[in-house]
Amino acid sequence: MKVVLLSGSKVGSKTRTAMDYTKKAITEKYPDAETTLIDLAEYDVVFSDGRNYLEYEGDTGYVTKTIMEADAIIIGTPIFQASIPATLKNIFDLLPVNAFRDKVASMIVTAGSSKHYLIAENQLKPILGYMKAQMVQTYVFVEEQDFHRKEIINDDVLFRMDRLVEDTVVLTNTYTKIREEKEAQYGF
Repeated sequence: MKVVLLSGSKVGSKTRTAMDYTKKAITEKYPDAETTLIDLAEYDVVFSDGRNYLEYEGDTGYVTKTIMEADAIIIGTPIFQASIPATLKNIFDLLPVNAFRDKVASMIVTAGSSKHYLIAENQLKPILGYMKAQMVQTYVFVEEQDFHRKEIINDDVLFRMDRLVEDTVVLTNTYTKIREEKEAQYGF
C-alpha cells in the first residue's frame, strides 16, 4: 500500500508538525506501508496551466505523479482567511478530474480558531468528492491551543490522529480487496 501525506502549505509549521506525527504513526503501526510525505514548502510547484499531469517535469511532475500512484492520501491543510491555501488548491488543479478514483483520502486541518471547523466540510470534501475520492468521513481538526513549541500537546488530538491513520488504512485495504475481487470476476 502506498500512502502519500500531503502537507498543503508553503508557510507555517503547525500542519507540518501534524503531518510528521501522522507519518510516524503510520510507519510504526503499518511498517509495510510505503509512506511518502510531501511538504509543499519543500517543492517548487508551478501553477496549473491545463496540461496533463504527466507533461509536468521537475518538482511539479514529482508531486503530481507521486500522488497519482498512491493508494491513499492524507491531506494536511491549514486554514487561511477561512479557506484552504492556494498551494493546495493548485495541486488539485494540476491533477485530472478522476485523480482520486480508487484512492482513499483523509484530512487533517490546522487552524487558529474553532470558527474554521467547517472549512473542510464546505471546501475540501466537495473537491475530493468531485475528484472521486473514497473519503474517511471524519477528519482531525487541530487548533492553535493544541500546539506548543512545534508539538501537539492535546492527547485527544493525538488519539484522533491515530484513529484517522487506522481508518485510512482499513478503508484502503477494504476498497483494494473489493476492487481485486471485482476485477477477478472479469476473468481476463
